[in-house]
Amino acid sequence: MTNKILGKSIKQLEDPNLLRGGAKFIDDINLPNMLYAAILYSTEAHALIKNIDISDAENMSGVVRVITGFDTRTINPLPCMVNPGGDRSKFPPHPYGLPGAQTVLAIDRVRYVGEFLAVVVAETREQAYDALAKIKVNYEPLPLVLNAEDALKADAPQLHETVPNNLNQYNAYGDKEATEKAISNAEVVVKQKICIPRLIHNAEEPRGSIGYYSPETQEYTLWTNTQIPHINRFALSQLIMGIPYNKLNVIVPNIGGGYGSKGYLYPDAALVLFLAKELGRPVKWIDTRAGLARSTVHARDQFQYATMAGTKDGKILALYATIYGNLGAFPTTNGPAAPTVLTGRSITGAYAIEHPFSEIYCVFTNTVPVGPLRGAGRSEATFLVERMVDLFAGEIGLDPAEVRRKNMVSSDNFPYKNGLGWTYDSGNYELALNKALEKIDYNNLAKRKAEAKKEGKRLGVGIGSYVGIAGVGPSSIMHSQAGLNGSTWGSVHLRVHPTGDVSLIVGSQPHGQGQVTTLSQVAAEVLGVDIERIEVLHSETRGAIFGQGSYGSRTFSVEGTTIYKAAQKIQDKARQMAAHMLNVAESDVVAEDGKFYVPGSPERVKTLQEISMALWYAWDLPPEMEPGLETIVFFDPPNFNFPFGTHAVLVEVDEKTGQVEIVRYVAVDDFGKVGNPKIVEAQTHGNIHFGISSALYEEAIYDSFGNIITDSYTTYAIAKASQLPTFELERTVTPNPNTPLGAKGAGDVANLPTSPAIVNAVCDALSDLRIKHIDIPLTPEKVWRAMLG
Repeated sequence: MTNKILGKSIKQLEDPNLLRGGAKFIDDINLPNMLYAAILYSTEAHALIKNIDISDAENMSGVVRVITGFDTRTINPLPCMVNPGGDRSKFPPHPYGLPGAQTVLAIDRVRYVGEFLAVVVAETREQAYDALAKIKVNYEPLPLVLNAEDALKADAPQLHETVPNNLNQYNAYGDKEATEKAISNAEVVVKQKICIPRLIHNAEEPRGSIGYYSPETQEYTLWTNTQIPHINRFALSQLIMGIPYNKLNVIVPNIGGGYGSKGYLYPDAALVLFLAKELGRPVKWIDTRAGLARSTVHARDQFQYATMAGTKDGKILALYATIYGNLGAFPTTNGPAAPTVLTGRSITGAYAIEHPFSEIYCVFTNTVPVGPLRGAGRSEATFLVERMVDLFAGEIGLDPAEVRRKNMVSSDNFPYKNGLGWTYDSGNYELALNKALEKIDYNNLAKRKAEAKKEGKRLGVGIGSYVGIAGVGPSSIMHSQAGLNGSTWGSVHLRVHPTGDVSLIVGSQPHGQGQVTTLSQVAAEVLGVDIERIEVLHSETRGAIFGQGSYGSRTFSVEGTTIYKAAQKIQDKARQMAAHMLNVAESDVVAEDGKFYVPGSPERVKTLQEISMALWYAWDLPPEMEPGLETIVFFDPPNFNFPFGTHAVLVEVDEKTGQVEIVRYVAVDDFGKVGNPKIVEAQTHGNIHFGISSALYEEAIYDSFGNIITDSYTTYAIAKASQLPTFELERTVTPNPNTPLGAKGAGDVANLPTSPAIVNAVCDALSDLRIKHIDIPLTPEKVWRAMLG
């Protein structure tokens, strides 16, 4: 590929409409005669529902309808689409024999604060919420459990009759016996319990849904800000509501951020469709920020018990991890995947560890359901291994950088099997490490530490190296190893019009990543078409090719490759047609910059537009050639892809307050070949911001009654822009050998090393106090108390 436009930092095509305020988001959509819904959330974490009195609410001004779980019993429970444990796993029931999840409204029992109980529909949003306050619920409280380890105890409250001991599934990866033997024979063994806090998805825009039903055509339309519209269409029609697939259209407006939180099936989608048909009018629901903290999927929440063993000279021989993953009260669409395959299979990180083993307990508790968030599972795994490497280095008295260098998978050892199920495709891990250390001046920090000490500050340096599974994915592996009841291939319908303009109907779902720009660059590169003449169609299921959506850092490496392959097919047909039109052999035709010509004969040339027009007329075609210039292509990658890198950070810890300030942040990442460097840089900025926020600020906190006490920006802290350092970014380029683009994922992997690098830096700053570990978030109080001993 000549990189005429692909690989260049052109401006995002999406930006003008967004910057001018012309983009329509879910709350901007208003339909004639529309009604407004408000949803009542449970205020009890675990209780029987004795009675729901809706009489006062029904009599409120403007109220059209009030429904409870009694009214929605014909709607099936939501399904869980990912089950790594297979038949061994235990789920709530689903009438189709699938792994079941929650009902759209609770019927006789609530299992977490925030579970949907009732819906008020009124003429205005204000009237709906006024009436909501008039609903009286009579609960009979039951014992509750919030902690994953506690939920497994013999006397713990049971959430589901079909799930004994609250254990959804147990999964193990690696050779347990060999790992235990290696640990028992090792010269050095270090152990650490690590607590990964629960996080709340905080996209800029809360979720929302609008339902419409046409009695004339019996067709439903759902507007919703989801990352997976086609999967919503399939699941809602076939598994949840029992309506014909072709009678449901899902439309996605602009999305104000997703980060994984909008990649699920949620009850509100089915509710607005149900109500729209019942009432004969469109029904709109938009969540609130406090509601988001209770109804949108939470993330992370793991207890990890890690053991690392090796030699006194720094060779790591074994890593054993026991992980308790809190799934919340119900499984989300893909919830069990994060602690199992994404964490459990990824704990080796960038290192060649001969004997790795992980075991994962996925547990139900009386909390908001948990699922993937940016960096899902891999972030937790990276935190575990990077903290353990530093603890191991401290135990044997070696520099953490040297221990990393000694144990990294070497560049001549790819493809590399990590012993837990992943086969790393390509990499030069040590190069990224060396670049990060050089850039942060790793070997010359003694003077700076002394200067900081004079100012009452403790300077520390930390390293975070990572390998992140991305490019979801190969469908067969997603089924066999992740238990996906579905597929993850890429898809595109590419059409060259008689005018020479190009339409891409894509399978991805943009929500802020610049996908329209990057995918257009791929087509423009291959076809030689001006990018202004390419349109990218997405966000509506009717009339479109089935698309898997956007998640798991897959769009450029999977969907982009699909477009590349489709454009190549278009080129091949156009070349064949050009040869026919020029009356030469196909081998004599060269394609370049949208033109097809015979070298040495400048007058013998046809443009892509001329060829497309000739194929449209179809007056004179080669034998067996069909009219038109368009193609539908699917691409299922043979493997995931594995971006990697090393981040290095300098922090100062205030000796009086425990406040942590990030002084410098260096990131060296390798995403393979990138389509638009500026877009990738922006994604990297966002990832690092999120990692810093997770390391220093974010934590969802429950009280003993199961109430969320961090349900707003006044109680749930997120790093502000003013609290961030300048990000010093570099990239190495190690192409992905499994796709012609050479691309690896970039959307949600650069946050993986951030939190461990920061914790490693803080522990380095406090090393003379014999502080070996502090759990995140590193709040000033937590660090201050650690310094006090």
